[in-house]
Amino acid sequence: MLKDQDRIFTNLYGMHDRSLAGARKRGHWNGTKEILARGRDTIIQQIKDSGLRGRGGAGFPTGLKWSFMPKESDGRPAYLVINADESEPGTCKDREIMRHDPHTLIEGALIASFAMGAHTCYIYIRGEYIREREALQAAIDEAYEAGLIGKNACGSGWDFDLFLHHGAGAYICGEETALLESLEGKKGMPRMKPPFPAGAGLYGCPTTVNNVESIAVVPTILRRGPDWFASFGRPNNSGTKLFAISGHVNNPCVVEEAMSIPLKELLERHCGGVRGGWKNLKAVIPGGSSVPLLRAEQCDDAIMDFDWLREQRSGLGTAAVIVMDQSTDIIKAIWRLSKFYKHESCGQCTPCREGTGWMMRVMDRLVRGEAEIEEIDMLLDVTKQVEGHTICALGDAAAWPIQGLIRQFRDEIEDRIKARKTGRISAVAAE
Repeated sequence: MLKDQDRIFTNLYGMHDRSLAGARKRGHWNGTKEILARGRDTIIQQIKDSGLRGRGGAGFPTGLKWSFMPKESDGRPAYLVINADESEPGTCKDREIMRHDPHTLIEGALIASFAMGAHTCYIYIRGEYIREREALQAAIDEAYEAGLIGKNACGSGWDFDLFLHHGAGAYICGEETALLESLEGKKGMPRMKPPFPAGAGLYGCPTTVNNVESIAVVPTILRRGPDWFASFGRPNNSGTKLFAISGHVNNPCVVEEAMSIPLKELLERHCGGVRGGWKNLKAVIPGGSSVPLLRAEQCDDAIMDFDWLREQRSGLGTAAVIVMDQSTDIIKAIWRLSKFYKHESCGQCTPCREGTGWMMRVMDRLVRGEAEIEEIDMLLDVTKQVEGHTICALGDAAAWPIQGLIRQFRDEIEDRIKARKTGRISAVAAE
């Protein structure tokens, strides 16, 4: 179990003062000038050594991503863009950082931008996050007034500007290149890669896009040392992580824990266990709505990290754990996700534009049992035609929950179709 002194986010629940004075009392902004004095290469190397992997879903090594930025400027400015467009269903962890511990993010933005040679950073915040934007903007204003950012930030000789940009509430703008398009004032539609953002990102300049949590943990890693951070979790899955647990648990919550914590321990220690006891568990979506679900049997020895979940053909994603007990109509739950992805597809790629609607309509019939058994394989086949054939990962995100459902709960889908045919209406979902 993670000890209190090892928590990075010491005000996750808003019990303390979130102002600059409160943040400083808890150790933030302590020795920032000295950290910057280590130099770009040292900072990037230490982030690599810490084993930090992106906290926004993909889990790409953060230090490695930073190192893709050009060492010498060719005359173009460089940018850091922080993805605060937390729109993945079930995910609400970055929100707590911005509401209650905003100075961790601002200090992280300064250090990360310096490490990548960027004098300017944009935070792109989700359209629905009104109060979060207010809290974050107040913290940015405080940091400017105290001379921590702006001209000669922290007295380091580095000029650094931080801008908060409010999106309009589109899920697709959480995809890094669609986010950049939106930031430039265009329609949020993903770009083809290459060029990758490190070569040509915002305004055609070298850009790195990182998640809020990935940036907010940076100052503490550099203060306490990469070895400290790497001591948590299994190899290649190191550090502490914010888990957002929702659904059928007694106490839904957001909690910071060590990586590789067993799922059962996470739910029982922090959430008061599954509603009605562990035996009442039906399925868990371990990483936000776009990763395939796990059956209850897999959850007995499930480990919450990138590699273990990938071996189970699921993923850690954003670590938004959605718990479903036996009362859940699992087919209807996945249909609801299909509806979400259909609604949020930007329509640029044909497989996703057409496929998401097609998958949703088949799911709609499966919920009612008004389908043929053969259609299950046909639906699976269509998910395979969407997955991997689109510019961004929204096509995959729409396909994976359905693939997980068919893989894990095919028997339930078939039972419902048979029940409809034989008139046993009790086995069919409520309309």
